[in-house]
Amino acid sequence: MKLLNVDTLEEARRKVIRAMEGSPLRVEEKELLTAQGYVLAEDVCARENVPLFRRSTVDGYAVRAADTGGAGESIPAFLRIVGEVEMGRAPEMEVTPGTCVYVPTGGMIPEGADGVVMVEYCELFSDTEAAVYKPVPVGANIVEAGDDMKEGQKVLEKGTKITPQAIGALAALGITRVRTYCPWKIRVISTGDELVAPRETPKPGQVRDINTYGIYAAARRMGFEVAECAVLKDDRELLLETARKGMEHSDIVVISGGSSQGKKDETNSVIDELASEGAFTHGLALKPGKPTILGYDRPTQTLLAGLPGHPAAAMLVFRLVIGWLWRASTGEMEPYPRTAAISTNLPAAPGKLTCQLVHLARLEDGSLSAIPIFGRSGLISTLSGADGYILIEENKEGLKKGERVSVYEI
Repeated sequence: MKLLNVDTLEEARRKVIRAMEGSPLRVEEKELLTAQGYVLAEDVCARENVPLFRRSTVDGYAVRAADTGGAGESIPAFLRIVGEVEMGRAPEMEVTPGTCVYVPTGGMIPEGADGVVMVEYCELFSDTEAAVYKPVPVGANIVEAGDDMKEGQKVLEKGTKITPQAIGALAALGITRVRTYCPWKIRVISTGDELVAPRETPKPGQVRDINTYGIYAAARRMGFEVAECAVLKDDRELLLETARKGMEHSDIVVISGGSSQGKKDETNSVIDELASEGAFTHGLALKPGKPTILGYDRPTQTLLAGLPGHPAAAMLVFRLVIGWLWRASTGEMEPYPRTAAISTNLPAAPGKLTCQLVHLARLEDGSLSAIPIFGRSGLISTLSGADGYILIEENKEGLKKGERVSVYEI
């Protein structure tokens, strides 16, 4: 094993990016209603104005703003009603000095009008005469053509994760198909003679398989496709053959367990053999997460990632390396962290980036307190009880109580 020469997280990330240079992401076209959660592979620009015409934002009367000047409760402005706008139809009348036209919310503004008076400030004296009790400025209660989106305007950038609101914007532009990045296909392999399926009752010395399920769920949450999962005994040839087969139809092969320095830990040698240039990362200066192995096979364009066997460490490294790599490759924005005050003095691990799980509590003043969750990385309860994690840099001795920290979602 070469776990003594560890990389910092940033060094490992740079190595992965460099290894994958020249291996572009696949792109596919998606129907709009099935595109949610995918990442745009190109900028989207408006092909027309939205709205296409001037619209009223209220129920009211379209007027010339000058005709309402000085209007008030005691001296209203009297206007002649010359028509009514129907929804979904262009008005056939126009507003001239001394006249007005009724227009519903969303209705098209007739020619000649430059403001809309809400019905609450109008009183009808007959079917053809209205009193206006409030003046309106030019543009009042009107959405101009292109106020929402202008023709040629960049509406969504490449790298945008498609959300329901993004789908609404695309629908408004008449765009029903979009080009998106194909999610990575991931094969998850968990190793260990002690592992049994969750439905089984463990015998003495056995434990239920956690990592397969946790990594599967993390991958799906990030939008990846999990091609297959396998749970193997500690057998190097079996692991080698299973990983090699997985490389044929996967973008990433994740091997959980067997990456430390035990007698049966063969993940490093397997990745070293399968990657075209061998394993390039033989450990991370990260707590938890040191036993992490990375390699890339250029002929099959497959990333090989050996994750720690401890569940909390495995899932954190998966997020910090694989999740980050996807966002870096697609241009997807990093999630915004929440800001909180650390609840207690917290030491760091010398020479390592410390990833500390925390629970968030709301204080009486409305601010957030980050409460460290202490526990070994082999305990899944430390992860399941966390609201997020904080990072303490390698060169920092620790945090003082009350210090502001960024809390990242798990």
